[in-house]
Amino acid sequence: MRKKTPNAQRRTPNIEWGGGRVAEMPNATYAGRPKYDLEERLLNFTVGVVRLADALPNTKAGNHISGQLLRCGTSPLANHGEVEAAESRKDFLNKLRICLKELREIWRWLRLIGRLELADGTALSGTLTEVEELIRIFAASVRTTEKNAR
Repeated sequence: MRKKTPNAQRRTPNIEWGGGRVAEMPNATYAGRPKYDLEERLLNFTVGVVRLADALPNTKAGNHISGQLLRCGTSPLANHGEVEAAESRKDFLNKLRICLKELREIWRWLRLIGRLELADGTALSGTLTEVEELIRIFAASVRTTEKNAR
């Protein structure tokens, strides 16, 4: 006979919802609305950052900024995967904070690119708007996690 195990003793990955990952469930909905997928949004954002970095001029400044932008611009996507696999609330919060820190760094590099007029204003504007929204999302997640940890 199988012994019942309380939920606290059973490991459940953070990424589960309805039996699978949201990204793997076509047309997933919650209360009649499409299910929000932060990972997909981060993936699209990262693609935009990589394309922007590739479009920077081949100058000393352009190459330096491009390298920095690629480093911090690809980090939130990778670290979000780490957030989903966090082993404790403390680990979860730490990895959320890393994502937020990297997003804030991206924001600064994008502002510098704009000030130096190194990229097309339209592409830069959209990327800047998206990073500001992602910063708000991750900052709210950090605040909520900190509040719930008490």
